[in-house]
Amino acid sequence: MTLRPSVEELKEGITGGDRGALSRAITLAESRRADDQEHAQELIADLLPKTGEAIRVGITGVPGAGKSTIIEALGLELIRKGHKVAVLTIDPTSARTGGSILGDKTRMHKLSAEQDVYIRPSPSGGVLGGVSRKTREAMLLCEAAGFDVIIVESVGVGQSEAELAEMVDCLMLLLVPGAGDDLQGIKRGIMELSDLIVVNKADGDRVPLAKRARGDYRHALRMLPPSTPGWETPVQIASAAEGTGLTEVWDSVEKHRAHLEETGQLEERRRHQTERWLDSMIEEAILGAVHRRSGVGEAIRSARAEVDAGEITVPQATLRVIEAAGLAD
Repeated sequence: MTLRPSVEELKEGITGGDRGALSRAITLAESRRADDQEHAQELIADLLPKTGEAIRVGITGVPGAGKSTIIEALGLELIRKGHKVAVLTIDPTSARTGGSILGDKTRMHKLSAEQDVYIRPSPSGGVLGGVSRKTREAMLLCEAAGFDVIIVESVGVGQSEAELAEMVDCLMLLLVPGAGDDLQGIKRGIMELSDLIVVNKADGDRVPLAKRARGDYRHALRMLPPSTPGWETPVQIASAAEGTGLTEVWDSVEKHRAHLEETGQLEERRRHQTERWLDSMIEEAILGAVHRRSGVGEAIRSARAEVDAGEITVPQATLRVIEAAGLAD
């Protein structure tokens, strides 16, 4: 039986650049076991002084927009500039196994082979917004390991991306030219959250379409409130396949970061994110405590059976479960 490394051993490994220690620490943070959580939070608390300096970028977009392709191309560009890049890819969760469905290292094989890159896929666990319930902890651990750019790729299934926007400094929305009006409903919901919009796949005969889309999105943004006070969300075109436009994309990310720092919004945004994290953790802990109460599981099963049989309404069933949990007024 292999002994679990101590908190101190993991801390030394992470700060010393040991990828294995970083992976074990993230696995520990993702565990639902109480003892694992205790060790993980002790580790993160010890490492907090080494976090907070990285540029945190969230990337979302419609299916087929080429998120993985542009992350690989952008990542290769960044390490050439001397950055250390961590990529946290959030995969849909398999209903059968509970694990990630996609294999991100196979999707970004060039990037994953680089010494200054760390790629970590995590199951979304059904969390709305296409993020993992432990993405924040993984980001902190990667920062403590010396990665100065953290990229979080969401599932990108058209759900609310507010949760992703609440944990990064810059939210990048990836779109494609000529996608058609059927996707407009998805994009309207997240355009006002986006700090940067990139029209990808601007190559070959799609360049005119991409330029036209850029103009359309710029016009649409004029009618929306800014994602960041004092910041005009840029709309750029790029081709991850050809490697064009990536320098301009990263320049916009850095300008946005500089704007946040100069206006004091970075500190305010990080503080707000921490408060939101606290709120969500409290809600999760309370919900878990309720489910563990004696008789609650049985009350839920009984309520479901009675609702299915048409014997009681859903609100009545809900009240019965609340009463069983001892939470009724």
